Amino acid sequence: MHTLNDEALSCNIEDSTELFVWIWVGVFLCMSVFGQHKEVEVVSGFSAICLKSGGREEVLGDKECCGELISIGEPVSHRKADSIAGKYGVWMQDPEAVAPYGGKMVWRIDTVGSEVRQLFGYEDMDQLSKGYPSKVLLLPEPVESTGATLYRGSLYYQRRRSRTLLRYDLASESIAARRDLPHAGFHGQFPYSWGGYTDVDLGVDEQGLWAVYSTNKAKGAIVVSQLDPHSLAVKRSWETSIRKNSVANAFVICGRLYTVASYTAPNTTINFMFDTATGQGKQVALPFRNKYRYNSMVDYNPAQRKLHAWDNFHIVSYDVRLGHQ
Repeated sequence: MHTLNDEALSCNIEDSTELFVWIWVGVFLCMSVFGQHKEVEVVSGFSAICLKSGGREEVLGDKECCGELISIGEPVSHRKADSIAGKYGVWMQDPEAVAPYGGKMVWRIDTVGSEVRQLFGYEDMDQLSKGYPSKVLLLPEPVESTGATLYRGSLYYQRRRSRTLLRYDLASESIAARRDLPHAGFHGQFPYSWGGYTDVDLGVDEQGLWAVYSTNKAKGAIVVSQLDPHSLAVKRSWETSIRKNSVANAFVICGRLYTVASYTAPNTTINFMFDTATGQGKQVALPFRNKYRYNSMVDYNPAQRKLHAWDNFHIVSYDVRLGHQ
């Protein structure tokens, strides 16, 4: 068994001629990827272009490439919502999809209304852009705001007017778990600066499922907690130094919390980072664009290495670049 160039190119070699051929195949693949710096398709499993120290780019797996956020690309628009119900919303793709739905499936919730319960599914991004859902699910309990996320075949969301978190299993179309998020503010106690009852914001990164919220004890400062994706129990929590209502949104990448300064300014910044590995936070200034000037949702997808956002009726995404030390 021979392994070539860290690309998992392995085979059983029976003679030297075959070995010679495979060596040249390996060299060709490495030249194609590293020499030309082409983007690699990122799927659950995952590979990504990662910036290492000295500005050198390498193709690495998700764990190896985890690092600080270096830059965010320009927003790419995929679809505009059809009605006023879609002024705010959340759209998602499962980074670790399970049957019966694949990783290309796109899910969307329009969150304007008092009884938000419809979950729209699209076979892929192309069908989303055309507006042709292949699945419409009616959730058994209503959704609060734009803080939902998808992970391992389940939709995670906050029940309306409560601190209760729900795990909705897509395969069985039923609630698989529920649990109150301890002491979390809800229904306008500690929202993001744009309001919208955004007290609890759920997200996923390379390390799992997260909740971003605040409590009376934290006096409005952001608390970030890692959750057990099966039971919704809090595994560990960190209190930051930045007030939740002073920022427009937040997301977690590689165990680091990032906040967005403004939801309306066309040219704003990612203005704060908190590292759960060290328990330390710091001010940052990474350019970020709100193209349509009312960004109500920003979430990270670790399988795609993209940010998903909902900006004033518009479903958009952003490429991200991470620094690897």
